[in-house]
Amino acid sequence: MAGMVRLGIFRDDEDIALPVYATPFSSGVDLRSNERVTIPAGGRSAVRTGIRLEIPEGYECQVRPRSGLALNHGVTVLNAPGTIDADYRGEVRVILVNLGESPFEIEKGDRIAQLILASVSRIEWEETDSLSETDRGSGGFGSTGR
Repeated sequence: MAGMVRLGIFRDDEDIALPVYATPFSSGVDLRSNERVTIPAGGRSAVRTGIRLEIPEGYECQVRPRSGLALNHGVTVLNAPGTIDADYRGEVRVILVNLGESPFEIEKGDRIAQLILASVSRIEWEETDSLSETDRGSGGFGSTGR
C-alpha cells in the first residue's frame, strides 16, 4: 500500500458523513451530496458536499465521475477531473451535468463523485530555440490513427 497522507477536513454540520473508501483497493473516496437537487435533462448543477479540505502543499484533490451514474443515468462531472488546489478552503462542490433524457434526482447523502488525492509537480520553464524531433512531429487531433 502506498503511503498515507493526512488531510484536514471540516464538516459544515455534524450530520455529514466523512468520505470513505468503498473497498480496500479503491483509489478514491466517495463524495456525497449535502443537499437535495434535481438536475434536468441537459442541465447542470454545482452540488454541495458540506465539506472543506486542508490539502497539503505538493498535492491536489481530483473530483472524478462515478461510473455507475455515468452508465446508468448519463450523469457525470462536467469539468472532469475537477481540481481542488492545496490553498482552497471553501466548500467542495461538484459540477454535475445530466446528459440523460430524464431529470435526475439527488438526495442528501447520495454518492455523487469520487475524490482522489494526487501529487503535483511544478513546472520550471526552460525556453529554447527549438524542440527535439519525433516521428509524430506536430501531428495533432487524429494524426496517430483511429
